[in-house]
Amino acid sequence: MKDDEILQRISDMVDEEHVLRERLLAGELTSEEEHRRIASLEEQLDRCWDLLRQRRARRDAGEDPDAASPRPADKVENYLQ
Repeated sequence: MKDDEILQRISDMVDEEHVLRERLLAGELTSEEEHRRIASLEEQLDRCWDLLRQRRARRDAGEDPDAASPRPADKVENYLQ
């Protein structure tokens, strides 16, 4: 995935998050459904941001950004642990 594709995916997920919150307020889905989907989106967003940071770091170091690869959610989610 190229940087612009990652950024578009991030934008799409943020848009979906907003739609979910609107649907919750409109009573179109339960808070449990909204929370479950939001949690999934947050995990995917973290992975996208991580991949983008890897690509930028490789580029800054004179390396091939295409060599960056998505890391598993459990690794991305537990950086500080």
